[in-house]
Amino acid sequence: MQRRAAGSLGPPSEEDFQRLAEAGVQSPEFTALCAQLVAELRALCPLEEDVSPTSGPEDAETFQIELSGLLQELHCPYAALTTGDVTARLGSAHSCLQLLYFLSSELQAARLLSWKGPTLPQQGAGAAAARQELQLINQALSRAEPAPTCPISQLLEDIKSKVAEALAALPAGHQEMAPLLRVPLTARQWEALEGIRQALCAEYECRKRMMITRFNVTLQSFHWSERAKAESVASGVTLARLLAAREDASRIVSTSSGRCRHRTSCAINKVLMGSVPDRGGRPKEIEPPMPTWEKRREGGGGQQRWGRRSKKKK
Repeated sequence: MQRRAAGSLGPPSEEDFQRLAEAGVQSPEFTALCAQLVAELRALCPLEEDVSPTSGPEDAETFQIELSGLLQELHCPYAALTTGDVTARLGSAHSCLQLLYFLSSELQAARLLSWKGPTLPQQGAGAAAARQELQLINQALSRAEPAPTCPISQLLEDIKSKVAEALAALPAGHQEMAPLLRVPLTARQWEALEGIRQALCAEYECRKRMMITRFNVTLQSFHWSERAKAESVASGVTLARLLAAREDASRIVSTSSGRCRHRTSCAINKVLMGSVPDRGGRPKEIEPPMPTWEKRREGGGGQQRWGRRSKKKK
């Protein structure tokens, strides 16, 4: 059988595994194949550790250190690959072949799980937001987390039935739970709505950054931590929030109206403050003390004389 390089197209054969295992960790081909398997595995599993291919025998030690963290994260069951000196674990062809078989079997298992799992978006900017919205829906409805093999259609039907039960339990004439958006939108309208949301989020982010900058200037004397600068200031308002808006979200009631005051009024609101002394502070009535300077005299520096503050007019 013709030998193939690790970076060539097509899956490597068992003879390729044997040949690269005999070359060992000193071979860039062996480390390149391991890095390729790990890269495909990271695309299917949320792994933190990663390995990089080597360019020569001098990078073998670094590769084995990176590989040690990866095997710990994967809970590798082979003691020969997880115990002992890190730089001596891949000293034999048997250990290298065992590593290739372990990584390839983990990759096969990850592919099977991805095929059987729900067809949630795995990539793209809205994938994380969609998963978060589903988690919030389950929490609001007191539902358990769905099984990984649960189809999306079945999941949406379960959520729909749970929402119908919650709405049926509300008293008659309860209009606050009616959706604010009741008309279906076209694809062009959804695009326009997304553009409006992005514009509002950009303005919100600008305003929030300005407020944080003002806080930073105010709190410089307190040695504001660097962690606060790294805090995310992006708006969390999505189109899902628009669909979840109810009719009560469009009702603007003044905080001083009787409808709100019957819940917030208390005895302290009826206490009136008496007369307080005039503490001044009006800029037009105070002249700032302006310093006057004289020429430097022999034997000493110039004297500074401050102007007298004018008396307050009554």
